[in-house]
This record gives sequence, structure tokens and C-alpha cells, in this order.
Amino acid sequence: MSNKQCDTCKKEFNDFGHEHITTCMNCNKPEPDEQDKARQERSEKLKTFPLTTTNSFSNHQTHEEMQIVTAECVFGMNIFRDMFAGIRDIVGGRSDASQKVLRDLRDACLTELKQEAFDIGADGVVGVRLDYQEISGGGKGMLFLVASGTAVTFKK
Repeated sequence: MSNKQCDTCKKEFNDFGHEHITTCMNCNKPEPDEQDKARQERSEKLKTFPLTTTNSFSNHQTHEEMQIVTAECVFGMNIFRDMFAGIRDIVGGRSDASQKVLRDLRDACLTELKQEAFDIGADGVVGVRLDYQEISGGGKGMLFLVASGTAVTFKK
């Protein structure tokens, strides 16, 4: 093992006995491929992809209503959450566990709705509606959410 100077950044690095290595680990990282770049770009666009429950956006003019988009998600309430929710039902108060499941369900469903609209080339979704249902029976509790809206493009 010996210390060498990196050919690229000129910093000293340890080659761990591999004399043919001439660049440090930082300079030797592969460039992200096109698929990774596209995935990252898509993720960034989806973070700011606009949704609204109203029929229009206040800061954009709608060019075209494309089609209805939907997302469906089902989350299970595990036995411990069911048990603690049952106790809260008896003694009263808020159920943090149930609220967390509802929040996670909403976030997942709205993310899927954004993806659905983005995939067809929309710029946003108007008239977003959330419809919750509980599916229960046989000692099991499931929460079902459908998010729907109209995918639109904006005037440029």
C-alpha cells in the first residue's frame, strides 16, 4: 500500500497495493447513466407537479383538459394499530396510529395520481377528489382511497 497523487484532482490517496490505479475514489466514480438522470429529473418534476381541488389554477391558464386520472391505494391497519385504535374508541382521544396510516395513504395516492398525469403529458390536475372507504371483516381492517381529477395542460 502506498500513497499516490491523483492524476485528476492532484490530491493524495491510498492505492491499497494496486499500482495500476492512478485516480482517487472520488474522481473514479462513474458518470450517472441516462436512465439515472431521467429518473432523477422525473422525481424532481413530480415533487412540484401541481394538484388542486378547484376547477382551475389561479396562476396558470388551462389549455386543454386531457382526461380523468385516478389512483387507488389500499393500506392495511395492522393488529397493533387496530388494538390501540379500539382502546382510543373506548376512552376517547386522538389515535396517532390511525392518523399516520391515513396520512401515508393520502400521500401515496396523491403521488400515484401525479405520476399518472405526468405519464400522459399533463402539466397539472384540477378537481382533485379523495374518496375514503373502510373495508373490514374477519378481524381485518383495510383503508381504501381513490384519488381522481382531470389532467390538464397549461397555455404556454
